[in-house]
Amino acid sequence: MSVSSSGSAAYSGSLEDSNAQRGLWSSRLAFILAATGSAVGLGNIWKFPYVTGENGGGAFVLVYLLCIAIIGIPIMMAEVMIGRRGGHSPVNSIKAIAQRDGLNPAWKLVGAVGILAGFLILSFYSVIGGWAISYVGTTASGQLSGQTADAVGAIFSGLLSNPGTLLLWHTVFMALVMLVVAKGVRSGLERAVSILMPALFVLLLIVVGYAMTTGHFGQAAAFLFQPDFSKLTTSGVLVALGHAFFTLSLGMAVMMAYGSYLPKKISIAKTSITVSVIDTGVALLAGLAIFPIVFANGLEPGAGPGLIFQTLPLAFGQMPMGSLFGTLFFVLLIFAAWTSGISLLEPIVEWLEEQKGMNRTVSTLGAGVVCWALGIASILSLNLWADFAPLGFIPMLEGKTIFDLLDFFTANILLPLGGLLVALMAGWVMSKPAMEKELALSPGTFNLWFVTVRFITPIAVGVVFIYNLM
Repeated sequence: MSVSSSGSAAYSGSLEDSNAQRGLWSSRLAFILAATGSAVGLGNIWKFPYVTGENGGGAFVLVYLLCIAIIGIPIMMAEVMIGRRGGHSPVNSIKAIAQRDGLNPAWKLVGAVGILAGFLILSFYSVIGGWAISYVGTTASGQLSGQTADAVGAIFSGLLSNPGTLLLWHTVFMALVMLVVAKGVRSGLERAVSILMPALFVLLLIVVGYAMTTGHFGQAAAFLFQPDFSKLTTSGVLVALGHAFFTLSLGMAVMMAYGSYLPKKISIAKTSITVSVIDTGVALLAGLAIFPIVFANGLEPGAGPGLIFQTLPLAFGQMPMGSLFGTLFFVLLIFAAWTSGISLLEPIVEWLEEQKGMNRTVSTLGAGVVCWALGIASILSLNLWADFAPLGFIPMLEGKTIFDLLDFFTANILLPLGGLLVALMAGWVMSKPAMEKELALSPGTFNLWFVTVRFITPIAVGVVFIYNLM
């Protein structure tokens, strides 16, 4: 789309024709790969296994799958629909819809909340992506071979305590993200995910195949798929609810941005369901890749956030060919983080193109550098500023560093708030006939989605939101 120096070009004209003036995904598969690339990230391969381990395994997985169905898919459909109907960046898509449907223009803040959430997440997500890059070299060089638990822990602690090393890998990761986003929809986003996503799936299957040789694959499968509801707590249910929301990249304007590039002929419902199924499948495969290795080495499945960077490296160091498969695993982690990082930067770049009249390269460079600079605060909070808790005077935020605050603020406030507002907008204020036309579902299927997004989803997200604040 040709964008003038004024912001008005961003949301003027026909909603039905706006998408045709911009870059579009070449096919349904391209959108699925891009959206799946956004959804499949550290949440699947880093977070899902350890929260499953912390919350008892199979019963947690079952609740998680139900949450994907009743919260994840309906909100994803709503976000993609808003993006495609508006045909612009998340803020200007909602502004265009508000003008067309006679809504309060303040609803555009829904897009702004999502863009802000994605931008803040990327600032510290890039730091974690840098850890994965660092561990490729650490594992490939054989530094983990034969090490004790204390020695492996010291390697990770040494990485976190070195701001220069963290800055280097954070910079490399952000540069990789910016390189792809700067090239645009077809040449950048679509080309990258068409290579990275198949490579990610192949790498994951290789690691799962290796996990099958440990002799503990059956134990891992039972842990994941045999529910024991005695181990499931109320807190575990709410964690499943929140993680289902986080893992699909909801509430951060990504699906609105990607939806704005979606051709009209492609079914929003089918693609949203496909993305959700693939994302869930990757999370379960990650569990099948990780837990056999954990059980084979007598380690604890509920090891928390250190599972990937401390527990698993210990296991790789003790296993035959552990350096090779450990290296493959961390390359897999980089690919997952990279595709998600691309999607987190895209919404603000799209907005800068439209609103400020910047070209794609300049808007990517501007947004990327600011995000990179913010990431430095997260890096320092892991070492030099480790004792600095900016909001420590608030009881619930006592002891939280800048890194912790960014994680808490985005995961517990901005993402649920963004998702709740999307559900309320789609369920209560947008034109129902316009949504029926955009989704192109049968009357019965549309009504099922509409009732879910109008009543069930807002209540579920609202419960998580209030619980997190408490």
